Amino acid sequence: MSDSSAFAGSRILVVGGAGFVGSNLCHMLAAQRPEALFIVDNLLSSHPSNLPEGSGVHFVLGSIADDRLLADLPERLDYVFHLACFHGNQSSIADPVADHDNNTITTLKLFDRLSRRRDVKRVVYAGAGCAVAKKTFDGAVATPEDAPVSLSHDSPYSISKLVGEMYAAYYARQHGLPVVTARFQNIYGPREILGAGSWRGTVHSVWRNVIPTFVWKALHGESLPLDNGGIASRDFIFVEDLARGLQACALRGAAGEVYNLASGVETTIRTLAETINRLTGNAGGIDLRPPRPWDNSGQRFGSTEKSRRELGFAAGIGLEDGLARTIDWTRANRDLIRHCIDHHQWFLSHPGAGRWPQLSPALSA
Repeated sequence: MSDSSAFAGSRILVVGGAGFVGSNLCHMLAAQRPEALFIVDNLLSSHPSNLPEGSGVHFVLGSIADDRLLADLPERLDYVFHLACFHGNQSSIADPVADHDNNTITTLKLFDRLSRRRDVKRVVYAGAGCAVAKKTFDGAVATPEDAPVSLSHDSPYSISKLVGEMYAAYYARQHGLPVVTARFQNIYGPREILGAGSWRGTVHSVWRNVIPTFVWKALHGESLPLDNGGIASRDFIFVEDLARGLQACALRGAAGEVYNLASGVETTIRTLAETINRLTGNAGGIDLRPPRPWDNSGQRFGSTEKSRRELGFAAGIGLEDGLARTIDWTRANRDLIRHCIDHHQWFLSHPGAGRWPQLSPALSA
């Protein structure tokens, strides 16, 4: 059986399945005709339009930290993907307690509940490469899965994602939970909707990851902001590749192990900006800015050796092809993205007015 039909007839839970990564994974899984695909998402930073449709798809609005929701999980589950998080670094800096509630507590409660069951074949936890990579601007080397971990971190998000890995290792060792950590690098691609979800007390409720921000600004003729002159570098992996990697972790990953889901290619942010400007025909150029005071994670990319060897996983979509597909998707979904951005404009112009509004009827439809 190929991976394209490996989950046929399975019962699967995806926590955070309406989000950017989760929804791409759910669409792939739904196409394989599982017996049931259960999706839990509180829509804090996601949008219901991302959800797949089908008779076997069951969506529950809520947090996996809700005790009643945990108690009502289906009696049989084959695979669990835990992708929910408080996205991302700068939102966690603005509200560390919300990060703790939506990253650390969710992970602990889910793992503890699942550790009492014996039906689940694999649990896949979404880790973060930024939590492990060396803090350097002096040139990067590929970060392996067993790289030493520093106690010095740039954000509560980085801390909470690393604590999640520690809980994964603990529950695998002490309770036999078959959990695998998939350590993400910088993901990009369709269904990453700027401004999706609720206001979280910072402009980065809208302007999240660098690629959707750059693509949106480029399509509107704006200059692309380059912090620290764009010398930082990242490992960009297309979301469809990452979703394949998550499935490989579930099917072939060893319990208690960590696997990088990475392209293995280092790209500077300046090169990224110049490529997006060229692909969009943006004449706005670039806007050189000083370094971000909180960000010491300058240059990094992930090692692909272990994932290739043990999972048979390798990214297949190059950056230029992936960017072109992301740009096309953004053009096709301008109205949705604009609607989500506009949802936050009042808060952007009224700082301190509040952080947790209900979704507007249009967003919750």
